Amino acid sequence: MTDLDARGLRDIYDAQIRPEIPNPLPAGVTVDRDGPLVRILGLDHRGFITYRTLDGLAGAELDALIARQVEFFRRRGEAVEWKLNGHDEPADLGDRLSAAGFVPEDLETVVVGPVAALAAAVPVLPEGVRLREVTAREDLERIAAMEEAVWHEDRSHLVIGLAKEIAADPQSITVVVAEADGVVVSAGWVRYLRDTSFATLWGGSTLPEWRKKGIYRALVANRARLAEQRGKTLVQVDCSPDSRPVLERLGLVAVTTTTPYVYTP
Repeated sequence: MTDLDARGLRDIYDAQIRPEIPNPLPAGVTVDRDGPLVRILGLDHRGFITYRTLDGLAGAELDALIARQVEFFRRRGEAVEWKLNGHDEPADLGDRLSAAGFVPEDLETVVVGPVAALAAAVPVLPEGVRLREVTAREDLERIAAMEEAVWHEDRSHLVIGLAKEIAADPQSITVVVAEADGVVVSAGWVRYLRDTSFATLWGGSTLPEWRKKGIYRALVANRARLAEQRGKTLVQVDCSPDSRPVLERLGLVAVTTTTPYVYTP
């Protein structure tokens, strides 16, 4: 694809996905606004700040907006993630967030492309590995345990967040595990965004001994087929450097980057 195609896909991503607000809202989740910002509370282990554009705010006005978020979450005693995209303006937004006490986590690449290309892929799973759709809390806990083994940090918030989404609308999300001899070796989920052309893919962590065997690729193709069955035509992924080459080979295009900036009281 050309740069124009990538810019066009980015415009669609901005128009249809941002701000990233759960729909429907799970029980216990609230949304409020401060100017152009949308604050999502109660979904995960920390708050979430999202927006489509900052409406041209810059300088002292932007610093004041950031400071209000710091004070809001400081009073709550709660961490918050400000999701910064690489094309957000002003260009010094990351520096201003850092100056206010936000800490950047790992940069990821936002890739977008047609569902059909991913759904048409026919990867072969390793012998003894199967894919299975899950909804039970026990399976969500097994996914969290697998992720903790991969990342060496607490992932219990995944259980809480995914369970809330499934309870709110089981038709809006599908969680898929890859299992071998009853062990979860990888997992991913797909969200079907209401009133958009998009499905979004999440997860994909794989136990080290099961990597480079086609499992991630199979999970992508499986979820793309589920999205296609629901009439979705585009897919979006916030991907790591490891998964980006796989997704680009399947026809997805890098349109921007995303970096979580996290403030912890």
